[in-house]
Amino acid sequence: MAAETKIDPMHQFQIDPVIGSWAEGNPFVFTNSALWMLIVLASIWVFMMGGMKRELVPGRWQAAVEGVTSFISSMLMTNVGPEGRKYVPWVFTVFMFILFANLIGMMPFGIIPGVHPFTVTSQFTITGILAIISFSIVLIVGFWKHKLHFFSLFVPKGTPFILKLLIVPIEFVSFLVRPFSLALRLFVAMIAGHILIKVFGSFIVSGLNAEGAMGPAISLLSFVFIIGVSALELLVCAIQAYVFALLTSLYINDAVNLH
Repeated sequence: MAAETKIDPMHQFQIDPVIGSWAEGNPFVFTNSALWMLIVLASIWVFMMGGMKRELVPGRWQAAVEGVTSFISSMLMTNVGPEGRKYVPWVFTVFMFILFANLIGMMPFGIIPGVHPFTVTSQFTITGILAIISFSIVLIVGFWKHKLHFFSLFVPKGTPFILKLLIVPIEFVSFLVRPFSLALRLFVAMIAGHILIKVFGSFIVSGLNAEGAMGPAISLLSFVFIIGVSALELLVCAIQAYVFALLTSLYINDAVNLH
């Protein structure tokens, strides 16, 4: 009888200490989450440095870096206007971090013995911090530029007084929910895809260990599903980075132009 194989799809999201131990009462522990964030930052640094050669005839690497920069700059110019150039550094930073974190989390580093890949954007604390920073920029810009007039954002123009009593609280609550929804969207998208891949992976292992002809057939079918889900997840990685950057630029537009 084949031994039962259990695979925990949630174990991949567990934060474990790499250096130090929580059992010793030390709050300063270097974890796998911090390690993979450093790997993400190092990858971005290599990508940017390789594309900043300023050659007269740009190579593919330089063209890629300039293309991403122009893409973010164009997004802010379209959504915010000429004043949007001020916010290119932050939107570019958050776009690149999310994109590289998502893609690195999809890489098959687990085939290397002793390497346990970790997707930092599958942690709500990480996506929450990014959303809080974006929301803080919106609040700071809004109150700095418009003072108390910033509250007019919650009052649509031409709305009758009676409807304002209903619409203003709704607009205010929806505004406060923005950072939560911004963080939750990215978190759920990444964690759901990784869980699905892990579940199909467990089907492959269980099928290979099962007796009879159905086991290998289930494993083969699960492998095909993994290929499809992985291809979809690679697309989701880019889409989620784009959506986060786009929504951030739209929220900044509200603070700058009070639309």
